[in-house]
Amino acid sequence: MLLEMLLGKIHRGVVTDTRIDYAGSLTVDPELIAACGLREFQKIQLLNITNGNRLETYLINGRKGKRELIVNGAAARLALKGDRVIVAGFAMMTEDEAKAHKPKVVVLNEKNQVIDRH
Repeated sequence: MLLEMLLGKIHRGVVTDTRIDYAGSLTVDPELIAACGLREFQKIQLLNITNGNRLETYLINGRKGKRELIVNGAAARLALKGDRVIVAGFAMMTEDEAKAHKPKVVVLNEKNQVIDRH
């Protein structure tokens, strides 16, 4: 049996922009993507702490070191600049893999700088 497990999470990120005319996805600084063990084009859930909206999309690399979290396409109607969000990525694992797995979680401050890891 395979279990869908949390692979990594960006916790309390701040949306830096929204782009309704973009084709879709969530643009994230590649340093933040790597810090939580996720990958470009990986399917993620975007959980908006500010307004409660939840959606699925995928990650694309933004500009390295810019600390951007940009909500693109139709999803841009579900978030505003300044909203606090959680970005959660998942992976399928066997029961043995799941027993040994510990997700990578990074917590961000209001400038999308990592302030904690667990």
